Amino acid sequence: MAEDRDPAQQTEEPTGRRLEKAHEQGDQVSSTEVQTFILLFGGTLTIAFFGRSASLDLLKLFRVFLESPGQLAVDGGALIELMRVTFSRAAIIIAPIIILLMIFGLAGNMVQNRPSFKPDKIKVDFSKLSLWNGLKRMFGIDGLTNLLKGLLKIAVVGLAIWLQVWPDRLGLELVLDQSPAAVAGDMTKLLFEMMRAALSAIAVLAVADYVLQRHEFLKRNRMSKQDIKDEMKETDGDPQIKARIRQIRIERSKRRMIAQVPKATVVITNPTHFAVALQYEQGVTPAPVCVAKGADALAFRIREIAKQHKVPIVENPPLARALFASVEVDGTIPPEHYKAVAQVIGYVLRLTGKMKAN
Repeated sequence: MAEDRDPAQQTEEPTGRRLEKAHEQGDQVSSTEVQTFILLFGGTLTIAFFGRSASLDLLKLFRVFLESPGQLAVDGGALIELMRVTFSRAAIIIAPIIILLMIFGLAGNMVQNRPSFKPDKIKVDFSKLSLWNGLKRMFGIDGLTNLLKGLLKIAVVGLAIWLQVWPDRLGLELVLDQSPAAVAGDMTKLLFEMMRAALSAIAVLAVADYVLQRHEFLKRNRMSKQDIKDEMKETDGDPQIKARIRQIRIERSKRRMIAQVPKATVVITNPTHFAVALQYEQGVTPAPVCVAKGADALAFRIREIAKQHKVPIVENPPLARALFASVEVDGTIPPEHYKAVAQVIGYVLRLTGKMKAN
């Protein structure tokens, strides 16, 4: 992230967008101990499944070099052919082991972060080729921390292996008296036990290191309150602009509503606090429709427009309050108000002579 950020102001936890940006820039949670654990775990499984068979196959392949070296033809091109055949067969024997180790090596990083390719990370940056910066990294706080972590890892893993091997130390003295096949089997077993012991120790270190790296990652990407505001502006837009747009929409909606008042059949008022303009055409409109409503200043504006266009105004405070609370603009009135509104509209239609004969 930016190097000019003030750590004292970075008090907020990073948002998902900040963490996504960090990933895009190559800043990820990466624990070398987790990678080591997964690679060692893969190596342990590989030895468990292929170790004995691979060691016996290699023993058969190289036995002739140990038992009958004088019978090997090494004149002319025979030596080159012998080496080619020998190493080709050895490669075939150990190829599955190498492939599995490569797979586990890749998995060590993929389980921590989703795969990504950052060309900027592989570009040559000559500004980093500084002896002074290198010495500061080696002997600075980070360098000393890494040194202590390395020594701790060696101590923990070494202790685990020692505790595993020490009880069987007497059996190691008898190895030289065994056949080559038995030696290969015992050495494979011993190697498996040593790796299992190391795996147990590294598992603890991996968990601790991942928690530490995760904490450092979140700490690096903490945000200030201003960062969060800026991000909200990027994602949701400037709140002031959004408020202005919302205000414009409200004003336009009011103008459209006021424009419908002259078409109203009646305006029911509180008389001063509320005004609800209803439109009803006998035989055409199934129920009265609210074409405008408002409170206080807007109610006054509705009454003024109604007066200008000679729309009847009826004062009925209870009905005006009820309609204002229960009906939306362009919506029909609720059934529970049919009777009261019908009486008002019937009175208006009779007053204006617009009541149709049945």
